[in-house]
Amino acid sequence: MDLVTPLVGLAILVGLVGIVVPVLPGSLLIAAAVLVWAIDAEEAAGWVVFAVVGLLLAAGWAATYVVAGRRVSGAGVPRRSLVVAGLAGIVGFFVIPVAGLLIFFPLGLFGMEYLRLRDVAQARRSAVLALKATALGMLVELGLACAAAAVWLVAVLVGVGA
Repeated sequence: MDLVTPLVGLAILVGLVGIVVPVLPGSLLIAAAVLVWAIDAEEAAGWVVFAVVGLLLAAGWAATYVVAGRRVSGAGVPRRSLVVAGLAGIVGFFVIPVAGLLIFFPLGLFGMEYLRLRDVAQARRSAVLALKATALGMLVELGLACAAAAVWLVAVLVGVGA
């Protein structure tokens, strides 16, 4: 086994973490890592694995936005609330490493919804619904990314690119 395979495996793990901690572009990192592996494999099976992985990752990424987007927009939460909450989460990530994202994102979302609705109970309901939709979308993307990682791992274990 050359050095590329373990490095790609590490990049895939980092990508999976990046889906949960959205500071890293998780699905994109996984796709790029498997692309490097497919190029290094120098065989058709490597490209088939890359295609399957790419389809799974694209489906997960799209599902995240479709699932979360429909639920959030159906609840009337404007996109700017999510954008401000995302920016607050990024700031929080650096203020309180890692945990700050989980603290600042919901606070930013609640703050924006309170400014919009001027009612604590409505803002809380709206923010909780948006958080649930975001978490569901993230779970779908993570599940498909894990399936993509499993496809790559099975390919490595059966000797593709060896």
